[in-house]
Amino acid sequence: MQLGLRAKLTMIMTGLVLLSTAVLSLVFSELLLQQVLHDTDKRANELAREAFDSARHALEDAKAQGLRPASEDPQEIHDYVAHAFEISEGLTSRLQSATDSPSIYEVTIVDKDDVVLVSSDPTLLGKTALRKPPFSQLVQSSFVRQVRALAEQARIYEVDYPFKLRGNPFGEVRVAVSTVLLFNDIKPRLQRWGSIALLALVLSTFLAAVVSGAALAPIRDILAQLERISVGVYDAPANSAKEPGGSTDELGQVRQKILQVGQQLRGVHEIFSSLRENMNSVMAGLEDGLLLFTKDARAVMVSPAAEKFLGAPAADFLGRLVTDIFPPGHPLFAALHLDGDQLTEVASETEVDTAAGRRRVGVNVQEIQGAGDRMGALITLRDLDSIESINTQLQVSERLAAVGRITAGVAHEVKNPLNSMRLWLENLKESLPADADGAALQAVHVLDVEIDRLDAVVKRFLDFSRPMDVRLEPTQLADLLREVLEVAQPQLQKANVQVARLLPIGIPEVFVDRDLLKQAVLNLVLNAVEAMPTGGQLQLTLSRRGEMAEITVGDTGKGIPTEDKQKVFQLFFTTRPGGSGIGLASTFRIVQLHNGSIDFTSEVGRGTTFRIELPLAA
Repeated sequence: MQLGLRAKLTMIMTGLVLLSTAVLSLVFSELLLQQVLHDTDKRANELAREAFDSARHALEDAKAQGLRPASEDPQEIHDYVAHAFEISEGLTSRLQSATDSPSIYEVTIVDKDDVVLVSSDPTLLGKTALRKPPFSQLVQSSFVRQVRALAEQARIYEVDYPFKLRGNPFGEVRVAVSTVLLFNDIKPRLQRWGSIALLALVLSTFLAAVVSGAALAPIRDILAQLERISVGVYDAPANSAKEPGGSTDELGQVRQKILQVGQQLRGVHEIFSSLRENMNSVMAGLEDGLLLFTKDARAVMVSPAAEKFLGAPAADFLGRLVTDIFPPGHPLFAALHLDGDQLTEVASETEVDTAAGRRRVGVNVQEIQGAGDRMGALITLRDLDSIESINTQLQVSERLAAVGRITAGVAHEVKNPLNSMRLWLENLKESLPADADGAALQAVHVLDVEIDRLDAVVKRFLDFSRPMDVRLEPTQLADLLREVLEVAQPQLQKANVQVARLLPIGIPEVFVDRDLLKQAVLNLVLNAVEAMPTGGQLQLTLSRRGEMAEITVGDTGKGIPTEDKQKVFQLFFTTRPGGSGIGLASTFRIVQLHNGSIDFTSEVGRGTTFRIELPLAA
């Protein structure tokens, strides 16, 4: 969707406010997080010291009650301390009350073997407490890592405070901090800040829309004026005559200049329109691609036919330099003999990869002179393969037409004499004596066989030349091609040929004679099978090319030699022993009867691909 200038300005202003808000939010979030982490670290250390003090008081209370370790044995001292902690209600109460602080998960006192002596969680008593990452590591981490730690699943960090007894290390006071509790502590303040930022964003968007609307009001008038000129209304609107002098600021002056330009464009537009219509009609009918360049080698005209050589719409190349259209490495760069951005007269030939495959292209450059000066250049691109293919199809069509013209004479001049020869040969057989020599019998046999062969040839010739009764009906080509594969399945299996098919159902219908077209495609499929005597892959695809449906039959066989490519569709031409030479000629004729075209590409040793194009029913 195309946005207006007002919408763009509003979005830009809103975007700037959003960016500012985002930066401020990021800074606020970082400061808030740092503050919370430092406060939590400070509070955890205070709780650790308070827990240590409570533990020391618990030992003093036990001593006051007359409790003493049984001996100086470390285990006895350990059991004494654990018992003193266990009976101290003040220590237990202090540890449990510590968890009321935000972010504090638990407070535990462990011995030097990490065994829990007392904890705010009674279920941990006597168990081994695994050491957790120090909370100072999180405090000193980068902002990104701190956010990632809060965003991950619940993680526990701890603050340690050493616990000594009689000057020797005895254990630690561990204050555990939960990231879940940290996030819950920060969340309300972030929500309040988010609400403020959202409100500021909404207000800024509204103000931006109002300001941009007021600022763009004169520009909207100028735009409306330009719109009228673009559709051919070059006069000022009727209400503009009532305005008292109009605005004298810069925008008002621009408006007056546009009115003057509109008056000048009136006559130019009429002349240009007639010239453009004539030029478009001429360009649309050209098969050659034309590119017209100015003196500084910029394209000012690209014909629709040039798109197949350039691989993109013609409008994409207007105004571009010739070296941008044909950069170094482009197949046509060397053929144009470019010297910087200068085009010189050239007549050459090269090969280009197009949507229809690799094509031979004739390249011709002509300089355009005016008043003795060079004004530009015209590049002509000609598809030599298409021209050759059209010439070949015209020759085949002419030959087939000639065959049709002599068909009537063949029936009288050949068929009738053959019948007479057959009758006289039968009389000769009956008149031979029973003891006739072998030479006479052999001569009669040879005549009999040759007359049968000649009769079969004439029959095939007459069958091919007989007018076809074409019965067109709307047909889904995908269904028809599946039927062809079903008919050819025995030959495919016998020849060990794998089939790769692409038969989409979204191709519109075509008007064809189902039986004739099935026979034409079947001829191509069977020829492909015969070209792969040791197996291979048959590719049968259906696609849409503009207003045409394209059927492609490809094989991985031996290919067609260059010297035979001109003869492929000729009647009675065959390279297969025992072949009739009628199949491809018949296919060619059937495709022509459907107002279609057939062509092929082949490479010796790699295979052959036939393409049939038929007009869509639409």
